[in-house]
Amino acid sequence: MNAFLDTLVKVLGAAWLLLEEMSPYLLLGFLMAGLLRAALTPAMIRRHMGRPGLGQILKASLIGVPLPLCSCGVIPVGLSIRRQGGSRGATAAFLAATPQTSVTSIVATWALLGPIVTFVRILAAVLSGVLAGLFIEWTYPHEASLTEEDIHGQPTDTPAPTESFWRKLWRHGFVVLPRDIARPFAVGLLLAALLTVLIPPGFFQGRVPSGLLSYMVMLAVGLPIYVCSTGSLPLALSFLHMGFSPGSALVFLVAGPATNAATLATLWTRIGRRGTLLYLLAIAIAALFAGFLTDLLWRGEWVHPLSSAHAHHAPVGEWRLWLSRLGGAALLLLLLPGLWERNEDET
Repeated sequence: MNAFLDTLVKVLGAAWLLLEEMSPYLLLGFLMAGLLRAALTPAMIRRHMGRPGLGQILKASLIGVPLPLCSCGVIPVGLSIRRQGGSRGATAAFLAATPQTSVTSIVATWALLGPIVTFVRILAAVLSGVLAGLFIEWTYPHEASLTEEDIHGQPTDTPAPTESFWRKLWRHGFVVLPRDIARPFAVGLLLAALLTVLIPPGFFQGRVPSGLLSYMVMLAVGLPIYVCSTGSLPLALSFLHMGFSPGSALVFLVAGPATNAATLATLWTRIGRRGTLLYLLAIAIAALFAGFLTDLLWRGEWVHPLSSAHAHHAPVGEWRLWLSRLGGAALLLLLLPGLWERNEDET
């Protein structure tokens, strides 16, 4: 019993240190996501995705990259875009690219893993969107409108009540978004802390062959599970801690957020078996490309946040210690409501 309690304390302590480490970047990401949501309207997004072709597919992928939508939250938005005249290819591109990144996860990835991983992560999201869009357009060359039955009977869009820019920024950036990601982020954080505590650093180094085999392992882990683009970061950090290469971790960062069982079930009923398999193929190609490119470009030495956390306790860094604690507490307060409340707001 004492051993269990000791392990539990260590896991919770490791989770708190990871939360502190990520808090300034997530809080900044929430602010930027709120600004983005307040500035962009659904009508503006739909206007640029209405026609078939590579240009519209690429535009849909680029639009989706900064949007803070998870792989479940993106489905109603994608269906809405399709119903408003978006092409099949552009809608598929939006569905593939959007969940992999968000402005929040981009900021956090840059801070924790550096510019190379961040750049390749964004590139992989765009690539997967373009491939998914092209595959779907080639599979369904003759466009057909979705019926009301296809949309699950969702009501026609109605004008949203007037809301000020700042109120919209605050509501989406610091209320809706934290509640949306709270549960998957908490699961990812606790799993990462558990793996970090139980598995020694570098445990898999030399045990799992590098390159394609390790990428396939990460694909097998990432494709079926549900994890948001931000919640996948702690798990990626723990994979690095265990000895997987940066490229392998990035394969997980691409595949994990892009798919889950609910998304695949929806796609299976909407675009059929062949369309769903081609969608998965696009994600897999982009993930493997991201893994190879990252390991090719990676030249730095990664330091796990937990191993560098002791530096915060140095006398000269006392103010940083308190800032990180305040940031962690603020982030925890924003996330807590989402752990037990089901958010009904559209994201």
